[in-house]
Amino acid sequence: MRFSKMHGAGNDFVVLDLRNGKPALTPDACARIADRHRGIGCDQLLTVEPPRSAGAVAAYRVWNADGSLAEQCGNGARCIAAWLVRDGAAPMLGDFSIDSPAGTHVVGRDGQGGIVIDMGMPRFAPQDIPLIGWHEARDTYTLYIGSSPVYFGAVSLGNPHAVIEVAALDRATVEATGTALQRNAAFPESVNVGFAEIIARDHIRLRVFERGVGETLACGSGACAAVAVLSKRGQLDAGREIKVQLPGGMLRIRYDQDSGRIAMGGPTAFVFEGEWQQ
Repeated sequence: MRFSKMHGAGNDFVVLDLRNGKPALTPDACARIADRHRGIGCDQLLTVEPPRSAGAVAAYRVWNADGSLAEQCGNGARCIAAWLVRDGAAPMLGDFSIDSPAGTHVVGRDGQGGIVIDMGMPRFAPQDIPLIGWHEARDTYTLYIGSSPVYFGAVSLGNPHAVIEVAALDRATVEATGTALQRNAAFPESVNVGFAEIIARDHIRLRVFERGVGETLACGSGACAAVAVLSKRGQLDAGREIKVQLPGGMLRIRYDQDSGRIAMGGPTAFVFEGEWQQ
């Protein structure tokens, strides 16, 4: 089984071409491939599949390192787009569309020739996240870990996100708080937990503890979620390009609150090609 190893700002992927329908993947096989000691090693596995909507060049699915399926992955979307361009299935210049489990996304280019993904419209209603215990969207929610309150914003980018603003990112309890929120009954489908430090009104630092993976070097949908939550609170300048510095590199997010759409740009890289011996 041929594969490509790629990464977007350090968020790394194994990309498999399943457009002919084979081989069929199982959660166990995905977890074995993602194993960094006995497999290829990756945060997520991406499968390229036939398009599901008219006009799209291809579709993709996202498998977490533990073999579970995810609805969206922003860095993965950029890597899929770059893979399709190299494959010849998508044009070198101009826009095209790809289908994710969460919907159809337009792929554009920035001024430097990089890839920009239209990530759609952030959804703040608790039932859309899903988040149990509230009927109306709030800028800030509160849950208790033991006797300690955790204050967070919540949003769906096709997958669920909680965003916690912190004063000093380096001192954030990423694993402990992230694990506790992921296991909380308020998030019936678990949740990706972002920890954001505001540097300026157009610049934040971010770490993300992803469900099914743990902390990753970058999370594209998490970067969009952080910008959406903080912009909605008025803490960032909506409409401007927001720099999101993650441990693996910089992503660029633009949230147009008039249209309600959010777009993400950032780096992609091919690392190596190989063959998985099943």
